[in-house]
Order: sequence, then structure tokens, then C-alpha cells
Amino acid sequence: MIKVHETVAGLRAQVRQWREEGARIGFVPTMGNLHAGHHALVQLARQHADKVVASIFVNPTQFGPNEDYARYPRTPERDIEGLQAQGCDLAFLPTVDQMYPFGTIGCVQMHVPGITDILCGAHRPGHFNGVATVVARLFNMVQPDLAVFGRKDYQQLQVIRYMTRELSFPIEIVPAPTLREADGLAMSSRNQYLEGEQRRTAVRIYETLCFMREAARQGLPLAGIEDEARERLEAAGFEVDYSEIRRADLSRPRTADEPGLLALVAARLGRTRLIDNLEFDTP
Repeated sequence: MIKVHETVAGLRAQVRQWREEGARIGFVPTMGNLHAGHHALVQLARQHADKVVASIFVNPTQFGPNEDYARYPRTPERDIEGLQAQGCDLAFLPTVDQMYPFGTIGCVQMHVPGITDILCGAHRPGHFNGVATVVARLFNMVQPDLAVFGRKDYQQLQVIRYMTRELSFPIEIVPAPTLREADGLAMSSRNQYLEGEQRRTAVRIYETLCFMREAARQGLPLAGIEDEARERLEAAGFEVDYSEIRRADLSRPRTADEPGLLALVAARLGRTRLIDNLEFDTP
């Protein structure tokens, strides 16, 4: 039976007991409304750890004033059932007061320089400060041996890697592959916002990423690939934030035939903002 804790004290007491028994602790941070992609993260953590902790917390500090914090789907009972089915040992569901005892305005904040100001960071100012802030707090609360993050949120993954290394957290960051629907759409809690024709249109993001990869393999100019990708998405009805090709460290490549590149897209379809990426060196 999965254990459920809402307080830091309860969480730490259980983790302390497991550590005294010699267990290796894996951690999967989530914002809830869990789907098969999240469950795959838990399964991956289980492969690397004796005990798995998953957190469910919709973090207010990573949402901008006009974003979807209030309407972000919250399904804690179903989420706990799903975590238990995947063999998760503990679900941590802190309140905002537990996470931010001095409030979200007066809280100590994190900032990871450089990679937080590009791509999604340029379009969502302060977003990655909020991500780094909450993940640092969760790392301190759970104190895991490893933590699993999905590659779909590639920029977030790089921010967490940077922060973990720079602050010397003794935590192994384990990346998990993007899980996709049968038509290629990356699984996301925000997909449920898509209505009717929007859902059928959403797959154009994955198709565009595949085009970008193939064009890069042919050695076409970067700027031309990115412009064509934007035009394809806009023609399909998206409002495009970016369609770019980057190196694995998110720096800009000089040519499209460099090794280790990936394409990244963020675009809005109606009120729903979708992100995805595709690494060129994988099948």
C-alpha cells in the first residue's frame, strides 16, 4: 500500500526509516494529473532505486500572471491510485504553506543563469526561476539518491542538471525518453485542453520536428529549416513561440550537420501551449 504524506516532517521520517534499512531512494517530481508518461518516470525510477517517492504539487511560482495555474487540472485521488499501480512507495502532496512557509512573495528564489533566458525562458519570464526554486526545495525535503525528469521538457531537464551540479546536490539526474501517443503527439497533461479538431492538428508539431531533423540530415541551412518549420506550424493554425535547432547544451550550432543536435518547438493552439523536441541522433 502506498504511503501518503502532506507534511515535510512525515515525509522525512519515512525516508529516514528507509535509509536506515539501507534503501536507495528514487524521486519523481510532478504537478499531478498523471498520465502514462508520468507512470513511465516512476517505472524508470523503480529500475534504479529500492524505494520511489513521487511528489504532486502544482507550483505557483512557475506560472506567470496570465497563465493557467488556476485551471491546471488537479486529480489527486486518481493520481495516487495510478502511482500505487506503478509500484510507487510514497506520494508527497504538500500544501503551498508547506512548500513556501513565508509565502510565495517572500520566499528564497533560485536563478540558473544563461539557459533560463532562451527558448521558453524568453517567452515565460521567471518560469524557470520558479522551477529551480521548487525543485531545490523538493530535493532538500526528499533528499533522494536519484531523480527522474522527462526529456519532453528538455530545457527544464538542462536547468535541473545545471542547478544540481552547481549546488553539489548528491543526486543523480536520470533522463527519461518522451512518451508519445500513437500519432506521435507527446503526452502532456495539457493535451486534455485540446478540443476536437485541435487534437488532430496538434500532431503537426511532431511532424514538423521530424521535418526539421530530416532537413538537417540533408545539410540544409539552419535558418531556412527554422523558418520553414515556423511557416508550416503557422499555416496549420499555431501561434509559434519558437522553432529552433540547438546543441544538447542548448547553445547555437553553426551548421545543421553537427552531431548531437535537437529541434525544439513551442507553440500555442487556441489557449493551449504545447512544447516538444526531437533529438537528431536517435531513430
